[in-house]
Amino acid sequence: MEGRRVLGRGRSVPGMNKLTRAAAAALLACAVALPATTATAAPPLPRTATTTPDRPAERMRLPAPTGPYGVGSSVLHLVDRSRVDPWVPEADGRELMVTLHYPAARPAAARHTPGRPAPYATQEEVRLLLKGVQVEDPASVRQVARARTHSAVDVPPAPGRHPLVVLSPGFGMPRFTLTSLAVDLASRGYVVASLDHAYESSGTSVPGGRTLTCVACAFMEENDWADGHLVTGVRAADTRFVLDRLTGPRPAWRYASSIDRARIGMAGHSIGGASAVSAMAADRRIDAGVNMDGTFWDTLPTDGLGGRPFLLLGTDEFHRPGGEDTTWDTTWAALSGEKHWLTVDGADHLGFSDAPVVLDHLGLPGGDLPAGRAVTVTRAYVAAFFDEHLRGRDQPLLDGPDPAHPEVRFHRP
Repeated sequence: MEGRRVLGRGRSVPGMNKLTRAAAAALLACAVALPATTATAAPPLPRTATTTPDRPAERMRLPAPTGPYGVGSSVLHLVDRSRVDPWVPEADGRELMVTLHYPAARPAAARHTPGRPAPYATQEEVRLLLKGVQVEDPASVRQVARARTHSAVDVPPAPGRHPLVVLSPGFGMPRFTLTSLAVDLASRGYVVASLDHAYESSGTSVPGGRTLTCVACAFMEENDWADGHLVTGVRAADTRFVLDRLTGPRPAWRYASSIDRARIGMAGHSIGGASAVSAMAADRRIDAGVNMDGTFWDTLPTDGLGGRPFLLLGTDEFHRPGGEDTTWDTTWAALSGEKHWLTVDGADHLGFSDAPVVLDHLGLPGGDLPAGRAVTVTRAYVAAFFDEHLRGRDQPLLDGPDPAHPEVRFHRP
């Protein structure tokens, strides 16, 4: 995988040197170009000593959330028929799957949220994701698909109105790869909408037994990522549509009344993070945004984001000031509101998603930062940012280095 152009402007994906070629390809599915109508992966990748992992027998476990609330989970299938899908024009509109995690009432003595446990993903979604590392045995697929998510299906929400955070995954990555972050934010009192953008993930299960594969991956690879702005533009439009359906006059979610429409944030990983700034530029409803290790593709307007706050959170190797990804320097200069630039020493590109947890469970190598630390750091700083800028709660964690998180470096260029 080293040296291959997959994320933009002639650069390799940040952090690829920290993963085996096979592991990176599976969990960054933009490098696994899947055809439109089949579940067949790209040609087999070179095998490694960990291709057949020494895996445990039990299902995968995500880190437990840290907030005081229980967590509920709902899944929505939304179709925007006012738009033609850019990747599959013959589709019936722009099709989106959305998982909502939200704070739920929980008896004080209960350790877990009562109710039917929410699944991590469908077995077909996991099968397609893992196929890239040649982990194809049904036991591994079941273990990941049945991962404990610490949430319960469609349970009543906690009383009150809660800020909304939209999450957008990396290109080729399914929405469930941001579940650890989503569940933690929900346990802290946020409604979190994680999006699967149609034909932009390794596999997205939709009603009717269909699975949408990554048509866009093949297109972007063939064009050597000359048109990355097409992806961020599409995702900005997807976000606007989802906000309309969650906060509009006829909301699609049964518990939409629990959303505080005046407090909305967006965060994303990789190109999902780049899409956060694009969505904010196009939609004033989004009050604060986070880019987790994504190359920017769009030029901000002259007023930046109109004074709205933004967090850059990335790998230290590639995203420190003056680093390989110069789009962070350019975008930083254009941001006019309160802004934070943090990098994480030892983190790789996939370390801001669930990838470290999945790789660790399968016995595959990941980045230098252990899976538990990667999840902890991401959760802590994303939550602190939204607590300060959506809830008005001062967060000393954002003021400078903290001994509890020695990996995190602050930059004020």
